[in-house]
Amino acid sequence: MTYAADSFDTLPRTPSWVTSARPETPEDVAFLSGAALSHLHLVLSRNDVPQTLLRARLALRAAEACVTHQGRPERTSELRDVVAFLQPGDNSGPAGEVYMSWLRAVERPVILKALPRALPRIDADQIATWLDGCDPRGAGQGTPVPRAATVLQAVTEERPRDHTASLLLADAALAHALGLSHVLPLLALGLKRADLRKSDTGLRLACHRAISAAAAEVVREAANLSRRAARLKEVAPNLRAKGADEAVALFLKREAVAPTSLTSLRSDRAARRFCDRLVDLGAVRELTGRDTFRLYGI
Repeated sequence: MTYAADSFDTLPRTPSWVTSARPETPEDVAFLSGAALSHLHLVLSRNDVPQTLLRARLALRAAEACVTHQGRPERTSELRDVVAFLQPGDNSGPAGEVYMSWLRAVERPVILKALPRALPRIDADQIATWLDGCDPRGAGQGTPVPRAATVLQAVTEERPRDHTASLLLADAALAHALGLSHVLPLLALGLKRADLRKSDTGLRLACHRAISAAAAEVVREAANLSRRAARLKEVAPNLRAKGADEAVALFLKREAVAPTSLTSLRSDRAARRFCDRLVDLGAVRELTGRDTFRLYGI
């Protein structure tokens, strides 16, 4: 069978009137963000979307955005390296810590008791206060975007330089309000650094605009990963190596895979050969461009 790049492109695209519109009033801004979220919900309900992998990819992009907001130089390749080659007891550094926070946030269901694990430097009671009591009505009331904006403003006011905490908790509040099972980075992807200095109505409008842009971006990423995951599943039955099924399952969960993490393949040499075989089959990509310490991903 010949593999075509668009042969699995079955996910509905975000309507052009959502992505190309230039809203002029607050009502228009809110309407378009609602439309974008509604379409995103439709896409996320599809069985062919690799949900865990999608969240992992978005966690990397959210981490890169937060690191950029902090004025740090690390980008995708450096963040991948820090996490992929991290050994027990190693210090991941400030940028790696940001990435680990997002990975922990997206890997477990969005419940209050799971969030302190993503932000271990912040007291759990403080997180609960921001999420449940940051305005007179409580964060548990109101429509999703204003609720998320309220959390974002509350955290930013108390921790103005901790963009990771403010964006992560705002996205957690948004996910909970939308009934999503896991945190999905949207505000982290869509908000600009200047937006984080806004408050009240200005911040809510910025959040609406950010969600419209980020939701369309997530839909495109979901379609891309669905195609690539389908290709990997297509070739999987032809892989004869012992432990191949476990290795394939790991590629469907992790954004980047080091051959040394494919322990089901029994040896590093077998793991490297397995990864190179998947590259030859067009099922995964080599992500680093290096001859050594390579990373692979869908």
